[in-house]
Amino acid sequence: MAIPYWRLSSFYFFYFAALGGFLPYWSLYLEHIKFNALEIGELSALMVATKIIAPNLWGWIADYTGKSLRIIRIASFFAAIIFAGFFYRDTYLWIAMITVGFSFFWNAALPQFEAATLFHLKKEPHRYSKIRLWGSIGFIVSVLGIGQIVDILSIDYIPEMIICLLTMIWLVSLITPETKPIKKTENAIGVFKIIKRPEIIAFFTVYMLLQFAHGPYYVFYSIYLNQFNYTPATIGLLWALGVVAEVLLFIYMKHILKFISLRHILLISIFLSICRWLIIAFYVESPPLMAFAQILHAATFGSSHVVAIHLVHKYFGNHHQGKGQALYSSLSFGLGGMIGSLFSGYCWDLYGAWVVYSMAAYSCFIAFIIAFLWVGRENHKVLG
Repeated sequence: MAIPYWRLSSFYFFYFAALGGFLPYWSLYLEHIKFNALEIGELSALMVATKIIAPNLWGWIADYTGKSLRIIRIASFFAAIIFAGFFYRDTYLWIAMITVGFSFFWNAALPQFEAATLFHLKKEPHRYSKIRLWGSIGFIVSVLGIGQIVDILSIDYIPEMIICLLTMIWLVSLITPETKPIKKTENAIGVFKIIKRPEIIAFFTVYMLLQFAHGPYYVFYSIYLNQFNYTPATIGLLWALGVVAEVLLFIYMKHILKFISLRHILLISIFLSICRWLIIAFYVESPPLMAFAQILHAATFGSSHVVAIHLVHKYFGNHHQGKGQALYSSLSFGLGGMIGSLFSGYCWDLYGAWVVYSMAAYSCFIAFIIAFLWVGRENHKVLG
């Protein structure tokens, strides 16, 4: 069966286009409706906290039923419906409740779609980057477009733009073909035996630390730039620049993987992450250095994420792909992102941005040591 390239790519396009509405502008929107730094940090933490539970719950159901796309369709539909609750009122408690309800379904879709994409690619997982890059393109289009709209009209229109993109995610999921369930074999390794392996524990710890470092970036980077008189359009341009670099990396990743091992790509990515957060911490008043720091997004997220997808695919095999992708999402983006968001929210006004981003660099330094000692040294083989 031919790979449904454009249908898979379209899902990534609209999913990350919606993310392009959230990451640069949602914290600015919350600030606009009079929430303070602590409240913004808490609301952002709630959004990522559901990644700890939701992907694992839906991942187990997907692996049991073999119906990943059905779960994606249900999750995408309810994410859009519940998000509409943001239009009803803007009190802290209400926004918090809607955030939890919406993100419980929103965070369920992507890990299962990653597993479905790898199933469709079968023995050609190296083609993943060529499909995933459309997500980055969607992010760029969204960030630049929304930035211009906010400059011309008002940031009040952010919820309307996001709900349109969420609806498109659901519509695209309806035309994406379902994956076929994989029959379990007697010699399939149990998922708990996989999780208890030292290299797996090290792998998840490294990615949790990397996403902890991204917490203050996702929550406060736009506010940080705004404090130094960067306009919304310029802020959007900087966000887009990082993802343009990510797109270029995805285009050439297939060739890079021929010459550099996953282990070395990961170590280089973590080292560049340390450099990026230190630049943001101390050189925010320099637009050229801010642009350079954004180009490093290709490493801090792009290449490290590609490595993670490949390692999960190898570590967890065919029988546990849904669970593996869900664990990766929940422990890194979920637990790591939640702690990073809370940390940045509590420390932003108290200690200042330079301390918060310096701690992000320090967490990456710890991740580098763990990755150097334990991740990628074993001979990988597909399990199950």
